[in-house]
Amino acid sequence: MKNFSLTSSLGTLILMLLISCTSIAQEKYTTVYETAKTSVKDQQRTGTCWCFSTISFLESEILKSQKMSYDFSEMFVVKTAYRQKIENYLLRQGKANFSEGGQAHDVIYAIKESGLTPQETFFGNTYGKIHNHKKMVGELKKELKKTNDKNIYDDQWGNRFNQILDQYFGETPKKFTFEGKEYTPKSFFASLGLDLDNYIELTSYSHHPFNTTFVLEIPDNWSNGSYYNVPIDRFINIIDHALEKGYSIVWDGDVSEDGFQHKNGVAFLPENTDVSQEARQKTFFNKRTTDDHLMHLVGKATKDGKAYYIIKNSWNTDSNEYGGYLYMSEDFVRLKTVAIMLNKKALTRTEKKLLKI
Repeated sequence: MKNFSLTSSLGTLILMLLISCTSIAQEKYTTVYETAKTSVKDQQRTGTCWCFSTISFLESEILKSQKMSYDFSEMFVVKTAYRQKIENYLLRQGKANFSEGGQAHDVIYAIKESGLTPQETFFGNTYGKIHNHKKMVGELKKELKKTNDKNIYDDQWGNRFNQILDQYFGETPKKFTFEGKEYTPKSFFASLGLDLDNYIELTSYSHHPFNTTFVLEIPDNWSNGSYYNVPIDRFINIIDHALEKGYSIVWDGDVSEDGFQHKNGVAFLPENTDVSQEARQKTFFNKRTTDDHLMHLVGKATKDGKAYYIIKNSWNTDSNEYGGYLYMSEDFVRLKTVAIMLNKKALTRTEKKLLKI
């Protein structure tokens, strides 16, 4: 028979308790579906969640279909989008939104125009280790005001803005070598086998007819993207069906609620909150639901009999105990989602027929 000292017994007890607590923490949520996904990235001090979430989504699309893992340069896309924002602002004679924000379709538009690069070939930061676009945006706004006020939309306007963009992002590579092959940004994108026309956006608001498309009236939809409109119950079913089939989703919605607690890895609403179609409309009209943040929806889980969606954020892996992920309750998704992007292949035949896709 072995003799145990008090010290060793207490140590064993503490170790067992620690192991038990760890197991409990890990078992809080039970995963139902989880899609292919790449590593969590950090948008740092920039308003570029729209790009980080959508690039993450496209990386998952390739990982799902080709079993190939890529790390694409978000800032390459952001730089292209800024050029598009500048032209839009000037063509609309200053009557357009110009900010760091955007929508998922802005990534699609930018890639169609300029292509794509791996992260290692374009870091997109000439001024330090941390991305911060505040100063750059301030300079762009001053130049936009001067150009618009003095009507100097001339042959040189593009050069003036490109100089500012190059100053902060660096010069856009015309060619680069990746894994032993030489590419242009467009030829690199072509090599990936992605069909950008497969990606559609959906929303659920009753001030427009369901089963039609409309330009969603939010400030960051500066490029006037159109969204398919479906009732909220079908909207949730579309999300669930996509996840079941292994398709991830770009999520766009409101994160101003007290229940959105990224540090704690959760987003929830108070019990008995009205999450009906009517409530969605009311909170959208009274600005309780606003277009705050885009993230990447990569799975579904349950906890205590309730459904949660697994969300990949772009605030780095050390931003919470879940490595940068959070669990968003179904009620939160029902009420606070503004829009989603997904692959139209994820739709059922019935949905495609209803939406005429």
